[in-house]
Amino acid sequence: MFDKILIANRGEIALRIIRACREMGIQTVAVFSQADADSLHVRFADEAVCIGPPSSRDSYLNIPRLIGAAEVTGADAIHPGYGFLAENAQFAEICEDSDITFIGASADVISRMGNKALARQTMIEAGVPIIHGSDGILDNETVALDWARRIGFPVILKASSGGGGKGMRIVRNADELSRLFAMAKVEAETAFSDGDLYLERYLEHPRHIEIQIMGYNDGTILTFGERDCSIQRRHQKLIEESPSPMITPELRSELSKAAVLGAKAVNYVGAGTFEFLVEGDDFFFMEMNTRIQVEHTISEQVFRIDLLVEQIKASAGAKPIENLYQSEGHAIECRINAENPDKGFVPSPGQISAFHVPGGLGIRVDTHAYSGYVIPPFYDSLIAKLIAFGNDRQQAMNRMSRALSEFIIEGVDTTISLHQRLFADKNILAGKYDTNYLEQFLSDNSN
Repeated sequence: MFDKILIANRGEIALRIIRACREMGIQTVAVFSQADADSLHVRFADEAVCIGPPSSRDSYLNIPRLIGAAEVTGADAIHPGYGFLAENAQFAEICEDSDITFIGASADVISRMGNKALARQTMIEAGVPIIHGSDGILDNETVALDWARRIGFPVILKASSGGGGKGMRIVRNADELSRLFAMAKVEAETAFSDGDLYLERYLEHPRHIEIQIMGYNDGTILTFGERDCSIQRRHQKLIEESPSPMITPELRSELSKAAVLGAKAVNYVGAGTFEFLVEGDDFFFMEMNTRIQVEHTISEQVFRIDLLVEQIKASAGAKPIENLYQSEGHAIECRINAENPDKGFVPSPGQISAFHVPGGLGIRVDTHAYSGYVIPPFYDSLIAKLIAFGNDRQQAMNRMSRALSEFIIEGVDTTISLHQRLFADKNILAGKYDTNYLEQFLSDNSN
């Protein structure tokens, strides 16, 4: 097992990793930018190293400074969390060359699954269903139009690298393809330094379902049920729940089998997630995230397992866990962001003047914030993850509604009020929603 782990991240996920390490008796090193000097992950780590100014490029994305901090403190492993360098193949390779274990997928797997076009081809060869789309990268808009006509409109253009909705455009007819192709390409180049695009048939009303996996050196792949992440805005998730209210046991089994096939095809080790689009009884591979997910919390609740601890063990070469618990109950997560949902979700950095988290049976709050904490404008706007667990979906929903009413954050705008409106919506309560539902909800309820 590792003696000391450097956490190449910030915020709630850095604090989450510190807690897992402390329970395992592993020393931790926090890194922080000048903007994060007062963050809780700095306070609770065993050691802390400032790695630069507020800009991500000069701090959390600065590979030489991260490696230097690990070498100076004697860390034998680096945990990247999610975001930043968590799916950066170059970083994983440099860690390996520096005799530091990267707690995540290998550089080769990150490269293969991070390139969406290559990942599609890998899944085809593994026998995992994919959406009908172009064979590889689109050389130009003429080739894109040819594929779109063969597949049939609507189609969706996607960046081959990256994610988060960047470099994606829905194309509904031939007349708008040229314009949207140019827009998607520029956005992809700006976000990922890679303008390559591919194209798929666009599904109008799918569910976004993901399967949590854990891979081990002996080839074992374990699955931990599904998460429904369909409540999202511009491909950014807002609410997740497990299990999905619309997935049958038979479909759940098929999704899990497909995830295992895909993971085995790349000899996957560690925590990962296979994301699928589901329409009726049909499902299609969308992408794989070769890291721990923001929403791993709800899988932990229903399976009663610490996925961060298990991820660290798998990276250290441990054997698969024995006597695996079965899924039990229902869990829901709300992402509480420092944004104003009534003003186009504009970010709301600043000082939190009052901060009270809800409690009670079945409530969990993962956060790095506190009263007096200043939310910097340089990073993502996530303040906290509010998780409600119950014996069934109704109990989890009731607990979430109650917890939202108790959650007090003053001084900055947050998404709490939007979550409260969503948990009073009849379709959300009934589990009748898809990936387009939130946009329609916001349109119908706009002032």
